[in-house]
Amino acid sequence: MLLRHVIPVLQQEFPDIEVDLVTEGSLVDIVAEGFDAGIRLGEDVPQDMIAVRFGPQIRFLAVASPAYLAANPPPQSPDGLQKHRCIRHRLPSGKLYRWEFAKDSEEVAVEVHGSITLDHLNLMAEAAAADMGIAYLPDLVAGPYLQQGKLVPVLSDWCPQGPGLCIYYPGHRHVPAPLRAFLDVLKEVEIPAPQLTQ
Repeated sequence: MLLRHVIPVLQQEFPDIEVDLVTEGSLVDIVAEGFDAGIRLGEDVPQDMIAVRFGPQIRFLAVASPAYLAANPPPQSPDGLQKHRCIRHRLPSGKLYRWEFAKDSEEVAVEVHGSITLDHLNLMAEAAAADMGIAYLPDLVAGPYLQQGKLVPVLSDWCPQGPGLCIYYPGHRHVPAPLRAFLDVLKEVEIPAPQLTQ
């Protein structure tokens, strides 16, 4: 989202600012690591940081290819995933991610089974599109595959929208001018929600 929508505007309005983006899946201490700011889901931002929400809400979706679902009837509830090959997600901590679902007032976390475990969301989308099973992905990643018909959602009524992303930074120190400019551009740019249907 930043590369497509925010950084081009930043470069146009502030051509002298240099941006150094580092992608790291683990929840690092941005102060200890020397970063000006970090980006996380809103619920994961440390309480001692200032957080600025940006972009649309994020929805996690269970998705599979049409061919996989033609051979394996889709689950009707999260428990039904136990009868499916699922593409598991290994977190940077080494733990396997438990898929989280919610419907009405019921919340469920499911430990899925499958023969493939990956640590990268885009690889999970590719594996699901290649008929390898059901993956659980944020709509930002699944969206292009859904638009192209390579993936279709399952358990949609169990996949509510959640909080979006936040850029966060320490509140106890001076905000550098380049970061202030970045935050100003972030607030002025409208980031569209992903299109999930053809």
